Amino acid sequence: MRWVGILSALWIGLSNSASSQTVVWSGSDMPRVDSMCQQFQQLYTQIREESVLPDSARKIFSEITRGLRAKFRTAEPFRLDSARRDSLLQTAYFSFPLRNYTADAIGGRHGEGYRGKGFDLFDYNVRGSHPAQDIFIVDRDQDCIDDHTDQPADVLAMTSGVVLAIETAWTPGQEYRGGNWIWIYDPILDGLWYYAHNNAVLVRPGEWVQSGQKISEVGRTGYNAYATRSPTHLHLMYLQIQEDGLPQPQNPYQWLLNARNH
Repeated sequence: MRWVGILSALWIGLSNSASSQTVVWSGSDMPRVDSMCQQFQQLYTQIREESVLPDSARKIFSEITRGLRAKFRTAEPFRLDSARRDSLLQTAYFSFPLRNYTADAIGGRHGEGYRGKGFDLFDYNVRGSHPAQDIFIVDRDQDCIDDHTDQPADVLAMTSGVVLAIETAWTPGQEYRGGNWIWIYDPILDGLWYYAHNNAVLVRPGEWVQSGQKISEVGRTGYNAYATRSPTHLHLMYLQIQEDGLPQPQNPYQWLLNARNH
């Protein structure tokens, strides 16, 4: 995996325990990626609507992700070498993506709901894989209100990154499976996070979000998630960007186990 330079300043809060370290990126030299956000939004919509051929979609996707990688790699003055990146990943780099919940809320006993085999982001007709972890809230009456708090359940950014695209207009009756979703590019991991089935989406393309920041609220949007047979949950997927710019699903289960709770 290639390491990237990002932002003009890094602040790391350290305590006596490595597990409680926090990482916050900030700075005024954030690369502008507005055009790439627009391209990604358009492409993913075309994939969903099946208005672009899979091979064409792969080519466009690769151009976008390689452009993102180049933008962040050349950002000055800060760069991460492999040792520094590995050190960060041993701290509290990851935030558990549901406030007031822990890894016990992940579907299955050991995250076995993840099925990466057969995944194809670019062909909407390919079915059968589930390269994600579903994380469930307690919502017995399926009103998207957490039964423990009587409030919506907050979705938090798993890591810091830039919001690439969002969907906010899903309505019941649409067959789109993801419902209201968010795509975030993490330049440290050089990968993409996908948060699906949201109710309220609180971020916009081009916005930089910090690990642990509220980005949405858990919902039941999406063709399958809306059905009464489906418990209310967050669908979380991570795609590692390969050298050719194309995505490879990676199971985030271990990261979820090690993540900071909020």
